[in-house]
Amino acid sequence: MATVEKTIEVEVPVRVAYDQWTQFEEFPRFMEGVKEVRQLDDARLEWRAEIGGREEQWEAEITSQVPDEKIAWRSIDGAGNVGIVTFHPIAGDRTQVHLRIEYEPHGVVETAGDLLGVVSRRVEGDLERFKDFVESHGETGAWRGHIHAGEVQQPGDATSAMNPADRLDTPGAYPPGSRGGAEMRPM
Repeated sequence: MATVEKTIEVEVPVRVAYDQWTQFEEFPRFMEGVKEVRQLDDARLEWRAEIGGREEQWEAEITSQVPDEKIAWRSIDGAGNVGIVTFHPIAGDRTQVHLRIEYEPHGVVETAGDLLGVVSRRVEGDLERFKDFVESHGETGAWRGHIHAGEVQQPGDATSAMNPADRLDTPGAYPPGSRGGAEMRPM
């Protein structure tokens, strides 16, 4: 399993950065190689992207989502990956966005690309383009619900009280070695 971890500061409040990241169908506008993301429901996405020179398709589920704090996911078929993006307010209207992805390279081309740092540079470029996009466009929409262990809690639901395990600052709520509450599970 290979890991890429990148951080960027964006010149928008944490709510704007988080809300824009919830607009998954906008990802092709700033993510290199991503051809399409279709939101199947609040917790499932269908991806189509070019990876290692060939088109791949996979379905992913959001395993945890806490407004203004984090979104964690894992693939459930196709290209194997898990990841988390966290949002940290900085003084003023600035936000630190931290992205961690674990993925399984397949074949000679993807393995060689991984060894040469291709994925790392692509993720870094994606974050730079996200920064440019969110700073120039603001947010294009928002979803303010919670997801815990794959269970969706709609915004405003009486049941949407935050589970303590979803808090980024809850000691012991996350696996050792994870950053900011990543729900990183082996594939």
